[in-house]
Amino acid sequence: MTAPEMIENRTYDEIAVGETASLSRTLGEREIQLFALASGDVNPAHLDPEFAAGDMFHRIIAHGLWGGGLISAVLGTQLPGPGTIYLDQSLRFVRPVGLGDTITAQVKVSTKDDKHHILTLDCRCTNQDGEDVITGIATVKAPIEKIRRPRAVLPDIQLSGHDGYRRLMDAAAGKSAVPTAIVHPCSAAAIKAVAEAAQAGLILPVLVGPEARILAAAQEAGEDIGAFRIVPAPHSHAAAAAAVELVRGGEARLLMKGSLHTDELMGAVVARETGLRTERRVSHVYLMDVPGHPTPLLITDAAINIAPTLDEKADIIRNAIDLAHVIGISEPRVAILSAVETVNPAIASTLDAAALCKMADRGQISGGVLDGPLAFDNAISAAAAREKGIVSPVAGRAEILVVPSLEAGNMLAKQLTFLGGADAAGIVVGARVPIILTSRADSLRTRLASCAVAVLLAAAGTKAAPGLPA
Repeated sequence: MTAPEMIENRTYDEIAVGETASLSRTLGEREIQLFALASGDVNPAHLDPEFAAGDMFHRIIAHGLWGGGLISAVLGTQLPGPGTIYLDQSLRFVRPVGLGDTITAQVKVSTKDDKHHILTLDCRCTNQDGEDVITGIATVKAPIEKIRRPRAVLPDIQLSGHDGYRRLMDAAAGKSAVPTAIVHPCSAAAIKAVAEAAQAGLILPVLVGPEARILAAAQEAGEDIGAFRIVPAPHSHAAAAAAVELVRGGEARLLMKGSLHTDELMGAVVARETGLRTERRVSHVYLMDVPGHPTPLLITDAAINIAPTLDEKADIIRNAIDLAHVIGISEPRVAILSAVETVNPAIASTLDAAALCKMADRGQISGGVLDGPLAFDNAISAAAAREKGIVSPVAGRAEILVVPSLEAGNMLAKQLTFLGGADAAGIVVGARVPIILTSRADSLRTRLASCAVAVLLAAAGTKAAPGLPA
């Protein structure tokens, strides 16, 4: 077992005037983000490249006290070290610190006060060119007893910048707001979701349901819905039917779930004579931005098809590939998941995976690269795929994950969301128009991202409704 690294102080009596200590750190985006997170200082000069380009330094710069923190680190860990009490610190900021700069913080003992065990230290931070960036003077009370302790092991910290969410919102911002039928928005949560999406310029809401209940929900939510059209319907079932009719009549180009059960809404959508069916099986896709994962993950189906057949899985894959194309993935890598990565007659999902891959070989499924069966680990981890000896253009790099059942998909998506910190946008595809499914547990980002995906699909026209006019 490796012995722990130790940290040891210098007592007042051990320290001589003129003694020095130093440490060096390189400034990266991670350092800036961590300092902003800890301090709450989100000045755009430190975090917004567009703003910083027009500011006086024309680039992102460090928070001034990031360098000051390096001085504090030298005092607290080296000279004098553990047991030091900070009394005073002056700082003069001479030059800005930019991304990639390596800063060396040095302290030098200038005076000693034997009566009170107080030290005065000259402080200086210099960059990689030897130029001063910070100068100052520190006054500390030095420890009089020796301290030697194991150095604290800091936790690993993973920063989630939600870049995928920002890219998605930026893409949707270039599109016109889409007329959207909101089905039975009779709760405060449903009204808030609608208002947020409308304020973001994503949708033009048409509220369908009992008018009195909608108005009461808006009052409870504290939202002004005076500018929104209301189409009265006596109850949720009638609201679903009326919203579908608005789409069929061309008055709405999106559907959005309010406060009714998903199966009630989908019953109206898939009604053979009056619904919004197309040649495709309707399916649900989660578009997930997972911290630490380099690409978006599309998980399907986690909400509509409980135990899909082989034919239904083929449509589920086609729908997901179409969505991937719309968000800019030209040839998505599709992993068909099971518990194992080999065909096992005792596990039906492995047989389906093999058949689906052969269908793709024969051109029955196109637009993406398929492989399966694959287990979850070797679908997304190149290291896991190598360990199993899997040679595949999909293994370790999958962008679409096709789950064997709704249960598996729902658990996977929720684990990534609630344990992995992922952002998730949920959308139903394969109908004549995209359908936005939101729930009370969804965050603001999730609700807006779901609307943004729907807007992009609506703008893509026939991608959202194969075989029918946009």
